[in-house]
Formats: sequence, C-alpha cells, structure tokens
Amino acid sequence: MNDLAGRVALVTGGARDVGAAISQALAEAGAAIAVNYHSSRDEADAVVAQIQKAGGKARAYQADIANFEAVKGMVAGVKADFGGLDILVNNAGLVLRKRFIETTPEDWHRQIDICLYGAIHCCHAAASLLEASGRGRIISIMGDSSRIGESGLAIGAAARAGTIALMKSLAREMGRTGTTANSIALGLIEVLARQKLGRRQSRQARQGLSDPSSWPAVGRGSDGRTSRIRRRELDHRPGDQRQRRVQHGLNGRRRQCCIPG
Repeated sequence: MNDLAGRVALVTGGARDVGAAISQALAEAGAAIAVNYHSSRDEADAVVAQIQKAGGKARAYQADIANFEAVKGMVAGVKADFGGLDILVNNAGLVLRKRFIETTPEDWHRQIDICLYGAIHCCHAAASLLEASGRGRIISIMGDSSRIGESGLAIGAAARAGTIALMKSLAREMGRTGTTANSIALGLIEVLARQKLGRRQSRQARQGLSDPSSWPAVGRGSDGRTSRIRRRELDHRPGDQRQRRVQHGLNGRRRQCCIPG
C-alpha cells in the first residue's frame, strides 16, 4: 500500500502508544515520517528503526511542542531533511486527572501549553509548508472528554475542545488551498487501558478484543446515560458549520447524526 508515497508526515508524540502506531501506519502507506518526541529518545529511535527496517524513511526530532521556537526549529529541520511537509498529526498531549477544585494554576498551564498551545504552535509553524504542498492534511488526536466532558479531566478536556475549534477554523481558512483539518476523538485504547484503567478492561483485551478499533469504550452522554461505543470521529469540512459524528455500536450498526457547530 503506497497511497501516501512521496508525502512527508510529522507526528507529534510519535514515539509511543497511539503516536507510534500512527507513525508506523503512515509509513506503511508510503509516507516519510518525522517522529517528534520530548523525552522518549529511545522509543523514538526504535520507531524510526522499525520504519527503516521495513524500507521506509523516518527521522526522529526532539522538541517540546509547548515551546514555539523549538517547534519552528523542528519544522525547519523536517523541511531541510525531507524537502517539505504534507501531513501534520497533532498527537502529543498531557492530561492530569484531578478534581477541578484540587487543580492549581501550574496544572492548568502545563496541560493548556501542551494540548492547546502545542497544536497552535505546530499548525502555525507548518501552515506555509502544508499550503505549499497543495494537499496538506492536519489531524488532531484527542480523547473524547474534549467533546462530552469527563469528571477529573476538566482542564485537559477544555484544552482539547479548544483544539477542536482550531481545526474547524483552519478547515475553513486553509481549505481554499487544498489543506484539510480534522479532529479524531478516541474512546478506550487498548494499550492505555491495560496500563491505567484496571482489571476489567484488561480481561476484555485478553478475551480477544485485541484490535483497538473493535474494543468498546464506555462513554456518558449529556443525558447522563452510559453508552458503549467503538469510535467517534469528528469531521470538520470547510463551509459546513456542523460536526458529523459517526458512532459504531457493539451491534455493528452505524449511526450518523449532525450536531450544530
């Protein structure tokens, strides 16, 4: 599969977990990969080595995305090494689970600087290259708390909700140059659940739900009722003020509804 042959992708937080999987999937599709990391140098090198071993092109780039100057330097390095940039995946993030009343200004700034300003920094630094490619793509990855809210995640959810608004606006502004901007709100992810979410989900994984795209997540709607879903996708299209939400239920049925933007 070489659908992305000749394209260059930058994946922030691309060294571990979801970011590593995204880096590898894009490489398998033919793209050259710039793997961004903050402190996970060994993991980034391992992802690069795997891609190169499979015949792909990849390099690791250290940068704290909360630092605009560092991000500009990283993007300049990607351009120098690969000649341009076609795809930006805003995957890096930081979410601290605390009751809102227990959070501190330091907690607020840490999460907002990475989750929201990090996305702004990367989009701004990459915008001219994405538009120059004529087929630029911006994809922002986040948890579903950004869309529906979540107890203990108020600050992280608010920061990511800001990123959703950023994607909507950039989709309108940059769409005329052929650049699209979209958000993907993830549900339960296997690797994270095994590490952080307890025994029940781990048992589900061992019982055969090994594909993250098929692993049910538990979400709570605005009416307070609990629902199980596999994945929610938010699609922002230029000229369309609606979010199109696709829900894949456990019964395999596909439901689509439009929500006022």
